[in-house]
Amino acid sequence: MSKVGILMGSKSDFDVVKPAVNVLKKFGVEVEVRVISAHRTPEEAHEFASTAREKGMEVLICAAGKAAHLGGVIAALTTLPVIGLPVKTDMMGGLDSLLSIVQMPAGIPVATVGVNGGENAGLLALQILGIKYPEIEKRLAEYKTAMKNKINADDAALQEML
Repeated sequence: MSKVGILMGSKSDFDVVKPAVNVLKKFGVEVEVRVISAHRTPEEAHEFASTAREKGMEVLICAAGKAAHLGGVIAALTTLPVIGLPVKTDMMGGLDSLLSIVQMPAGIPVATVGVNGGENAGLLALQILGIKYPEIEKRLAEYKTAMKNKINADDAALQEML
């Protein structure tokens, strides 16, 4: 089965990463979660990115705040898709993290979700995997249908209240 690697620059980022882990596990995707810093442990970042494909990983999610270079460093070292997950900060509410991740130089793309958007990072990883794995694509379609049905039910209930 598919495998997603999730990196975070600090253990304190786990609350942001946890929704990604949960949604991936819900879909039966194996997850490896690590604390690796682009600045404090660059050798480990290089090793992880260089061996991720050999370890069976197909998508990488990188959560970081402030300078938020983790996703860019990892993307520079692998051809696997990298999803940047900006972490909210006290300084600018996460805008600093978001801009650090989204403003990558040409040739080193990092797909980026919203600040603290762990669930969307997991869902984007599933959509990427769904290209290769029909069972994941099928479950994603069911997931989206369930969301649509809930909105329709909420709308119907609201209309009855009016």
